[in-house]
Amino acid sequence: MKGIVRRIDELGRIVIPKEIRKSLRIKEGDSLEIIINNEDIILKKYSIIKNLADFATSITDAVYSFIDNTVIITDTNNILAVSGPLKKQLLNQEIGIDLESKIKRREEMLEKHKKSLKITKEELECTYAVSPVIVSSDVIGLVMVVGDNVSELDLKITQIVSKFLANHLEM
Repeated sequence: MKGIVRRIDELGRIVIPKEIRKSLRIKEGDSLEIIINNEDIILKKYSIIKNLADFATSITDAVYSFIDNTVIITDTNNILAVSGPLKKQLLNQEIGIDLESKIKRREEMLEKHKKSLKITKEELECTYAVSPVIVSSDVIGLVMVVGDNVSELDLKITQIVSKFLANHLEM
């Protein structure tokens, strides 16, 4: 791995080059974890919700046992938990531009008519309900229900799960 040299300013700051930020999908306001390994300093993207991936999977499994649609929980970059028919296709994939947009706009919505949606890099024709997970006024992910016939009840479920996750993470 080739290194890039940067100077530290008088406040102890360094600038991460734009090419690196773009390739790692690091955006303004993202959190980075600083890890010390002997004499190495490692910067790693940090996701508060990713630490709860097993918990998120338990939630999606529980919700899916009551509804026929796919249940998804994301952080701001990746799909962390999926239960339902789309699990193999979506789990651990990077989120697509449509979900990035919904996170950026803090969008909560119900789409009752089949529409093309980029959940990952691939488009999917589906109906869906989506609610952002908001912790300390920051959107840290989304809860989605995706399927052929998503309803108002599915939207309520996404709202309940996103609020539950937010409350759990604020503790």
